[in-house]
Amino acid sequence: MQLNEAVSKRLKELLSERNMTQYQLFMRSGVPRSTIGNIINCAYDSVKLRIIHEMCQGLDISLCDFFQSPLFDECHLEP
Repeated sequence: MQLNEAVSKRLKELLSERNMTQYQLFMRSGVPRSTIGNIINCAYDSVKLRIIHEMCQGLDISLCDFFQSPLFDECHLEP
């Protein structure tokens, strides 16, 4: 799995766990809805850490919480 796919899947998981929409995340984080949609749709090859941090603030979690998922284990990610 590519890193951008792992970020997309993790974001979808977190939104689902919180019964939160992309629009609600936009309102809480300030990250544009189009950017959130592009991340979820894997339209970007990479995502800036600053954007992930802002989304984490909107989700009320830390960066550590975001990346603490088997999705980010090296054995699942392509080099």
